[in-house]
Amino acid sequence: MTALYRAIGLMSGTSMDGIDLALIKTDGEQVVERIAAGSQNYSDAFRARLKQGLVDARGMTQRDERSGILKQLEHDLTLLHAVAVQDFLFTHGLSADDVDVIGFHGQTVLHRPDDALTVQIGDGALLAQEAGIDVVYDMRAEDMHYGGQGAPLIPAYHAALAHNLEQKPNMPVVFVNIGGISNLTYVDETGKLAAFDSGPGNMLVDQWMELHAQGSFDAGGALALRGTVNSDLAAHYLSNAFFSGNQRRSLDRGDFSVPSLGAVSLEDGARTLAYVAAASILQSASHLPQKPCSYVVSGGGRKNAAIMAELTALAQAEGAVVIDADTAGLDGDSMEAEAWGYLAVRSLKGLPLTYPSTTGCDRPVSGGVLVKA
Repeated sequence: MTALYRAIGLMSGTSMDGIDLALIKTDGEQVVERIAAGSQNYSDAFRARLKQGLVDARGMTQRDERSGILKQLEHDLTLLHAVAVQDFLFTHGLSADDVDVIGFHGQTVLHRPDDALTVQIGDGALLAQEAGIDVVYDMRAEDMHYGGQGAPLIPAYHAALAHNLEQKPNMPVVFVNIGGISNLTYVDETGKLAAFDSGPGNMLVDQWMELHAQGSFDAGGALALRGTVNSDLAAHYLSNAFFSGNQRRSLDRGDFSVPSLGAVSLEDGARTLAYVAAASILQSASHLPQKPCSYVVSGGGRKNAAIMAELTALAQAEGAVVIDADTAGLDGDSMEAEAWGYLAVRSLKGLPLTYPSTTGCDRPVSGGVLVKA
């Protein structure tokens, strides 16, 4: 029987709102047992430091540079992850000895695939020392070494989930993760994979709220639901060359900018950016091998009712259905964290994390750096 590993995945995404944690048992292939999940929010002050880190990272040309506040920020980010792991273990009555490996994403502060440069801050050695568990980290860089975009990495996990779903959606199915940036994974009846970033997700809505001192996100999409779509503003975003280019590429937070203050009303801006988040998914899906029949949606964006309403309407117009990941028997909040645990096990076994059809790499590529506790 194939050996199973107990892996904790840690994810801090482009929304920069906190750390998602998940414990799974897996062989790194088709066996996946989801055991537990949780999250730990960042303080407003720490989120502000992360945003400054993005600014300080703009001038980076080497992956190991840590200018400005980045060196201290990396140290503190890692310790926050270590505390999150210890709290998670305590909550679930576990010890470090109950876990074989941690998959540690860190925080992306710069992603320039055209320059083969991606930077995730996070000290894997420090985390292994503090948690007392082996850590696999830096899982994007090897893909770029072989010509890949370095993102998205979650498709290998989506393929395993598609294999394990009790209620099979109509195929082809597209797994949609709506985080700060959204990404798609296409799986057809034969298991064929295709994946890429699809456009801005929550990112612009969050920035619009912050610009108006309305908090860090539009809770439930309540504000957007009171507004109407500004067609000119929506067209401005959806005419971006990203959507029409023949080559799919991964995105950085800086690739799309929030509208200027006063460009539209608060409510109309929130609704328009929710529409853009949904429409960009459908627009990018036009580059997939076949038209999807089902969209399974995970990530924080699925909790924005305006985004989901727009996505559902647009998908229905093309004869497809939209399914909340939770309805499909999955965990829409922890899926990315689960994926990082799964990818850590694949890394330990030397299995591919990425494929030419998911990141554009020259051949299937493994990756990650292992640090022993």
